[in-house]
Amino acid sequence: MARGTVVSVALAVVLAAGFLLHPAAEAAGQKKPATAARREDIPYIRCQVCERIAREISTQVAKKEQALPLAKKVPEIDIIEIAENVCNLKKQEADWMLRIDIVEKGDKLELVEQDEEGHCNAECKTIERACQEVMGYADTDVAEFVYKKRPSVDQLVKFLCKDLSEACAMDPPPVPKDRVPGEPFAAKPSKDAEMERILKSMEGIPGAPSMKMYSRDDLMKNKFGVDNDDDDDEGDEEDDFPKNLVIFHTFPSKMFILILTFNHTSPIPSREKF
Repeated sequence: MARGTVVSVALAVVLAAGFLLHPAAEAAGQKKPATAARREDIPYIRCQVCERIAREISTQVAKKEQALPLAKKVPEIDIIEIAENVCNLKKQEADWMLRIDIVEKGDKLELVEQDEEGHCNAECKTIERACQEVMGYADTDVAEFVYKKRPSVDQLVKFLCKDLSEACAMDPPPVPKDRVPGEPFAAKPSKDAEMERILKSMEGIPGAPSMKMYSRDDLMKNKFGVDNDDDDDEGDEEDDFPKNLVIFHTFPSKMFILILTFNHTSPIPSREKF
């Protein structure tokens, strides 16, 4: 019988904007923006982030409800999924963070919503970290509260930010005068934003391939989609079938690469039996 080639298909996605400089920045010799969360900023934005979480959960549940027949409630499992993913930038439910700029005003930090999505650098990661700290393990409690009580935004803010997390129990401390300013908000091209939304949506499809992110160094050293397994049978009939099919596509500010990796590990019936 012929050896099969279809067992697992790994989709490796390289979104170089998160790791590479924009062309203009590279040409000018600028350093790439920092991408690590600034934990020291979290106390100044924790309450605002909590309020945004409550507003976002309410908005997303309402959108799902609008798509249902009248008098039909959004299933609790759908609300749980929203609550679980709203603080995870790898999920569509957390796309709201990409439109937020952290702005220093006097001795305060304010979250200012933008019209477009921006590149996710240090500020974006800081908001994600604050969001995760606020939610903690309360996502199921929040989902149950929303499902059973159908609260208003203000009611959900009180439940999440004062009763559960105490994120808004007291006023934030003043921002130190010597705080290093964050990076300016940089909007991403709409085509790039749309591609990322498509890739995120694929993660929820049963049987969809997994996705991986690679740095510029990995690309330059050809360290992507590489399988170091040396246990393949040398005499397999399918050895002439390419293990890696690479598709390159470029957008205005990033390189996009699909790598389909075929693992030759499982037998399937020969063609004669189909």
